Formats: sequence, structure tokens, C-alpha cells
Amino acid sequence: MDNTTRLQYLSAMGIDVWMPRFAEENAVTDILAAEVDNWETLQAEMTVCQQCDLSQTRHQVVLGSGNRHADFLWVTEAPSQEDEQQGIPFADHSGELFTEMLRAMKLSREDVFITHIVKCRPPEDRSPRVKELEACEHYLQRQIALVQPKIIIAVGRVAAHKLLHNKAPLAELRESEHEFSGIPLLTIYHPAYLLRSLTEKSKAWQDLLRALTLFEKVK
Repeated sequence: MDNTTRLQYLSAMGIDVWMPRFAEENAVTDILAAEVDNWETLQAEMTVCQQCDLSQTRHQVVLGSGNRHADFLWVTEAPSQEDEQQGIPFADHSGELFTEMLRAMKLSREDVFITHIVKCRPPEDRSPRVKELEACEHYLQRQIALVQPKIIIAVGRVAAHKLLHNKAPLAELRESEHEFSGIPLLTIYHPAYLLRSLTEKSKAWQDLLRALTLFEKVK
């Protein structure tokens, strides 16, 4: 989001941003960053966002859930209908398996932060389109800056391809360690896929072990 648009959003929400009359452009940017880089303002901006067509069909924006200072940041695909209704990721049929995956790592939903690559549900639960992914990119970047995770885990093909700018098959991407903005990143299969492909569950356990091993190196 450019600074002009951000100022308009803040003004519409009644948030005043002070700046010197003759401030240089970089000083303006610093002041804006100090004012808006917090969870309350981020959520307020996302709630009124109209940067893509999903704003016309959504019922609510799904910010994410969990520990806002977590070591592990899980980034999954778009909100499902259940996610949108409850306002949290993995609220649908895949949520129970996701919770069990965390438990296998001796973690809970309260220990990690979970968010989507796009913040609004696409109609009929279709895959997000390019413009929708691009519209939400800066929101995710700000979430990462606020959480400051030690590891990012991309859950599913859509999240992996967007974060890595790599269209290789997920089966290939999951075999290597990656980085996003200097943070170690791993990719794993989506729980919904694992429920459809039971033979892949053993690979999912390998992925979780890989994540724990990586965490021991970087913590």
C-alpha cells in the first residue's frame, strides 16, 4: 500500500498521523511506519481494504490467530467458508489434523501464529488469483515484521508458490530449505491434501521433523 492510500485509510478511521510540514519523503515514511506498524492499525486497514475484488464478496477479513510473537509462523492458502465464519485459519475439516500435527511437534495453536496468504475468502473456495495475491502481499509482510518468527512454514501449494516465487511441484519444494526475507522457510503439504491422500501422511511427519531440526539450528 502506498503512503497516500494508507493516510486515507487512517484518516477514514479517525487516526491522526502527525508529520512536519516540510518533512522529507524518507522522514514521512519513518513516521508512518511508527504509527501503523501495530496489530490494531493493521487489522483496521485490512477490515476496510478494497484493493481487489474479494472485498466485494467477503463476509469478514481473516487476520490470523495464535501467538503474535511466535517462533513458528504458518502461512496457508485462502480462508475457507468455515475460516471466514469463525474468523480463524483451519476452522474447517482440516483443522483437527492441523492441530494434531502441531501436537506432534509439542506445540499448540496458542504457541504459533497462523495466517493466510490472502485475507479474504475467494468465492466458491477457488484458488486466489494473481491480483488477489498481490493485493495482500504487503499485509503478510507487515505480519511477518510484527511477529518476527524464527521459521516460516508454507502450508500447501498456493502459499509455497507465492512466497518462493517458484512454480515447482510442492513435492519438490518440500525437500529443501528456503528463505523468505532472510527467514528460514519450509514447505509442507496442506492438511486437506493429506486427508485426501492418506499415503502421504508419513511424508508430512518427515516435514515436521525437518522443521523441528531447523528450529534447533536457528533458535
